[in-house]
Amino acid sequence: MSPESTGQNEHYLTVYRRGFRAWRGNRPFWAGLFTILGGLPIAYFPYANMHLGNMTIAMSTTAGAGSLIIGVLLVTLGLTMWFHHIVRVFAGVAAILLALISIPVANIGGFVVGFLFALIGGALSISWAPGDPEAAQAPDGPEARTVRDDVRAAPEYDRASHDTAEEPRGPMLFKAVAEADGGRHRAG
Repeated sequence: MSPESTGQNEHYLTVYRRGFRAWRGNRPFWAGLFTILGGLPIAYFPYANMHLGNMTIAMSTTAGAGSLIIGVLLVTLGLTMWFHHIVRVFAGVAAILLALISIPVANIGGFVVGFLFALIGGALSISWAPGDPEAAQAPDGPEARTVRDDVRAAPEYDRASHDTAEEPRGPMLFKAVAEADGGRHRAG
């Protein structure tokens, strides 16, 4: 065994941490977490009792069932963002709407804490976009030429005519993808 092979001697917590990092990077993790954290106070506060000395203050309202439903739906939407990230836009819009509805229904949105968390979580879910795995890897093959290689190969390129240290930028080249349907949409 060579000293360069590190995969076999790693601690199991390191392996789990890397696996969790990869799982977290492929979905709107923070959006789901904020949405779940927003749903918990909205569902909890209408059923909580505060004790001030010998006096008990009940914060339950007539809309306690509505608060519980909103809180449970927000937690469900947060879990949906984690495990079914394809519907992240729907879940984000629904989380924002439920957060806005929680202001009059659920003790000012869980005393504004739940409202803000759910609102931020919904906005993060809408704005999240999956990463492009092809952009992270360098292309190989004949399409691997860079723009600078194309500029250098162009006949009108003359290095002495440019007085800056930076090379001139050429046109952006894209890899053409030929589709079997001639570029039309699948539905039309």
